[in-house]
This record gives sequence, structure tokens and C-alpha cells, in this order.
Amino acid sequence: MTTTNYTNANFFDGAHDGFTPNSWFSVDDMTGRVVASGTGSPAPADHEVDFHGQYVMPGMINCHVHVGADAFHTTDGPDNEATTTMMAIKNLRDAIQAGITYVRNLGTSYDVDIKIRNNHDRYGFPTPGIVAAGRAMSITGGHGDGADHKDGDSYLVDSPDEMRKATRQAFKNGADCIKVMATGGVMSKGDDPRDVAFTPEEIGVAIREAHARRRKVAAHAQGTEGIRVALEAGIDSIEHGIYIDESEAGFMVEHHVYLVPTLNAVEAIVVKGPGKIPEHMTRKATEFSQAFYDNMRMAVRKGVPMATGTDAGTPFNDFKEGYWNELDLMVNKIGVSPQDTLYAATKNAAELIGVDADYGTMEPGKFADFIVINENPIADINAIRQDDKQVYQHGERRF
Repeated sequence: MTTTNYTNANFFDGAHDGFTPNSWFSVDDMTGRVVASGTGSPAPADHEVDFHGQYVMPGMINCHVHVGADAFHTTDGPDNEATTTMMAIKNLRDAIQAGITYVRNLGTSYDVDIKIRNNHDRYGFPTPGIVAAGRAMSITGGHGDGADHKDGDSYLVDSPDEMRKATRQAFKNGADCIKVMATGGVMSKGDDPRDVAFTPEEIGVAIREAHARRRKVAAHAQGTEGIRVALEAGIDSIEHGIYIDESEAGFMVEHHVYLVPTLNAVEAIVVKGPGKIPEHMTRKATEFSQAFYDNMRMAVRKGVPMATGTDAGTPFNDFKEGYWNELDLMVNKIGVSPQDTLYAATKNAAELIGVDADYGTMEPGKFADFIVINENPIADINAIRQDDKQVYQHGERRF
């Protein structure tokens, strides 16, 4: 075994508060796993990298992306498997350059996320690790039912039996998790975020099928009643949560259900969308934006578990700046502390997407996925925006 010592770092390991000065950690060059860490001088190793006091932290995780979507061409984006794949590769490269070393993809046409996950090592291009849902579950005429091509964006399911079959098919196709469209949404023209989509029986079938395989289910859930249906059925995470109420927030605290706020998805549409995307999108986002932020602040005060996700691929919400904006909004818009924001982007996110045995912290035994930046993001969360940050996966420098 050969090892590399990484020394002279201000080090946040993802498991303990703050950046510890004069820190080191050692990585097994063969496995890419952390073998030891500490302060002061480490035992000799085969190689050494001196970080000269820079700030080192675990690679970040984006728990909600759409890898095949084009954030800047909402109405005329990829429309076949080849262009969707090309878009996905670009988006994933942008993500890893931003310091994102793992993503959970929650809906992409043609199961492109599954196919890239299965093959990216073969072709040698760096991407974040991928937890893939493949296509999402939607009701006919609901949020997610808008694609005319063969594989569509969603499985269209309108009964418990159809949900059971679609969920089993998704797992057969290689899905790691399931995404259900539990309510209406912003980008779909014919519904409202407060509309309830699936019945309790339908959503319950998806959850039982997934949990029987030790997999998780994420719910696109924006309206109060749709959130309640998903929570009572046993959902693992609420995505967006626009109209969450205090009783639902309390339930999520008690049952450790994660909220993925996707703040930048709303902010980008409200700020950049008028006159550039269909009117119904900007109208809906603008109508609920104040209530959304108020409810997110309430969730923070209640202590709802949060993990970072952006809904990347939605209008003007890219895989790089969009993530940095999300962290800034968490701190400066809804009142999450910078320390807890870093946990949401690392340890919490890894737990939510089910990769915490190997990722999310830099504790011994886990993979050495980490980033190196010049300034302390606890002092200023926007230190994360450094464009020339170093990015490592399994101890190998990617950028």
C-alpha cells in the first residue's frame, strides 16, 4: 500500500463543527480512502501534498438535479436521447468543476442518468457520482406529463397497480431511487402547485415497493395537502415543500424526513424569467415566492432536517452558479447558519441519498472526495464560489 499525506490544511471533515487548523489526512492511493487524520505532523508517507493553510472540506452533494435538462433553453431543449446525453455530460462536468462530487438525479428522459452512471468510468470523463431515479412517476395530465417522445420524462400511472408495475420497471431498468410527482408544479401549464396528484394508496405502493428493496422515494410536493399525503404514506424526502405548514414541519422533525428546499429554482425564475420563459411559470413562481420563503424560515426554526438540492436544469438554474446561489440563499434568505449549510451540502445530503457509508464526510474509511478553497466558507458562505477550486475524487485530483 502506498499513501499520500495531505498536510497543512484548515480541515472540516464533515462530522465535526468548524475548520481545524494545522490538520492533515492520509489517503490510501490504491483504494482512494482516508486512512487517518489529525493535527500537527503525520507519520511519513510515500507522497505529500502541502495545502499551505487552504481550506479543505468534503466534496459537496446536489440532492436534486435533472442532468438532461438545459437551464437556458427551457422550451427548445434536448428532444432525443443523443442530445439529452450530450447535455447531461456537459451539466455533470459543470457540477464537478463547481465542487459537487455526488448528485441525485430526480427525473431525466430515456433513463440517461442510469446509462451514464453505468458507463462513465469506461469512457474516462470525470463526473460526480450519480444516484439515479431514471424517469419520474406522474399522473396523466399532471406535473411531468408533457413529453411526446417514446420514453418520455415520466411513467404515467393512474392506479395503485400501474404504480406498482412502473416502480418495478424502474428498478428493473436500474433506478437507485424513485421520484413521485405528488402535486402540481411551476413548469407544467395545466396545473397548480397546490393540486394533489397521487392518492394515498398510489403513493403508498411506490414507497412499499422501494422500501422492500431498501431504496428511497422522493416526492415533488409543493402544496400543503400533497405534502401531507406524502408524509403520511412514509416518504423519505419532500422536494420543494412550498406550502409546508407547522404540523408537517413537526412531523418531519419527529420522523427525520428530509426537506430539500430548491430555493434557487424559484429565485431564478422570479428574477430572470419574466419575458424569457412561458408566462405561467413566472406567474406561479412570483405568486407563491413570499409564502415559500416564509415557510422555509419556519422550517429552519422548527429544526426540519435539510439537505442541499437545487432542481438544476430548471430555467436559469445551472449546475454551477445555481448550486453556489443555493448555499447563499440558505444562509442569507432563510436563515440557515453557514455551518449547518455545509452539513446540508455534505453529511446530511449523503445520508439522504443513501451514500453516507462512503461519502459525505472525510472520516477514516470513507472515500477521499474533497475540495480545496482559499477562504473560510463558515466566515463567508460565498467563499464556495471560488472558480479555480481544487476538486478531488477518491484521492485523485479532477480539477
